[in-house]
Amino acid sequence: MSGLRSGGDTNNRRAPTLRAQLLGKQLRELRESAKLTLKQAGDYLQREIGTMSRMESGIIPIRAADVMALLNLYGVEDQKLRDGLERLSRDIWRKGWWDGYDTDSMGVMIDHAWLESRAEVISSYDAMVVPGLFQIPQYAERMFDGTNPDASGGDIERWVEFRMNRQCILEKDEPPQVTSILDEAVLRRMIGGPEVMRKQLRRIAELAAHPAVTIQVLPLNTTTIHPSPEGPFTIFTMPDPYVTIAYVETRGGGIYVESPKADDFLRAYTHIRQAALAPEESAALISAAAERIM
Repeated sequence: MSGLRSGGDTNNRRAPTLRAQLLGKQLRELRESAKLTLKQAGDYLQREIGTMSRMESGIIPIRAADVMALLNLYGVEDQKLRDGLERLSRDIWRKGWWDGYDTDSMGVMIDHAWLESRAEVISSYDAMVVPGLFQIPQYAERMFDGTNPDASGGDIERWVEFRMNRQCILEKDEPPQVTSILDEAVLRRMIGGPEVMRKQLRRIAELAAHPAVTIQVLPLNTTTIHPSPEGPFTIFTMPDPYVTIAYVETRGGGIYVESPKADDFLRAYTHIRQAALAPEESAALISAAAERIM
């Protein structure tokens, strides 16, 4: 499959959550491996075929009891897989800090927050703007305002607040390892003007010293052929039995790509890291860029 698609960053209609889509896809694959039809699975759960189809599409979240019943029907004996899918099914219903936000207006941000809360490693390459986990409020506000000219002030305020709350994962006792590659152009693009950009770069320099954060800069003068001319992406390395997931944002909405297709992004990321400056050199370049802003 080409990937799981989510709505635009801020303007989507209500859509299945990524959690529900991932669970439904895995259950569909297990059903097909067991050579059972939707009708047979539906008869076992006493559900209509249409309901089963919507469950496998993620439109209707599947409850843990139904998941375990289906795993029994499909002959799944791998305890690690059973435990992981049960955990994922409970994740669909479990409340997180993001549940106080309207899913219609937040769109793909909700899925992003869930992935960040579960990931072991978050690897990002950014060519245009500072990644959300590093943004200061003033930078985020200017960015949202510039990319969503029809949005209300209230919408922008909620989006900025949500983005700032996402950054709390860096304060956890066991935060995910965050590796970030910034194109040097990100440091030079004056989003919000000199004062905002100076504060933003100083914030990035501070985060470079965080024990869970590694930041590298891809210099403009690199002679390496760029392995990602299509633009930025993020990779979420998840604990077993979840798969590695790559995310690409487009104007038409976000696309999530699972392993094994996510492996292409991992290979591209490795090549970009090899062309980037070392973390120490990168930190010095970021600090120098902040001080040069008049």
